[in-house]
Amino acid sequence: MLYYHNPRCSKSRQGLELLSTSGVDPTIKEYLKEGLTKSEVLDLIKKLNIQPLDGLIRVKDALFKDLGHSKSDTLSNDQWADIISKNPALLERPILVSGDKAEIGRPPENLRKII
Repeated sequence: MLYYHNPRCSKSRQGLELLSTSGVDPTIKEYLKEGLTKSEVLDLIKKLNIQPLDGLIRVKDALFKDLGHSKSDTLSNDQWADIISKNPALLERPILVSGDKAEIGRPPENLRKII
């Protein structure tokens, strides 16, 4: 399992604690330090089975608005993946990937769906 983690985020820390108490020891990716590739973001979109504006992108984040975007944008998944890979702070967190499935840990209990 792969866990997209931001140690400064309380939900991300709570999700990691939930995984630990459930006996799950995922590989941790600190995506803000390590970055994200466009291909990786497209893979997350597929595994989460959502459109980027439906929960993958932090639309309330000031950066989203600073970049000139709004919830009414009609960009393709490819375009959103490019934006997220260049601005990883826009990625909602935490995200747990297990095989061909992924789950956003908001709330952290959502992670139980795939562990």
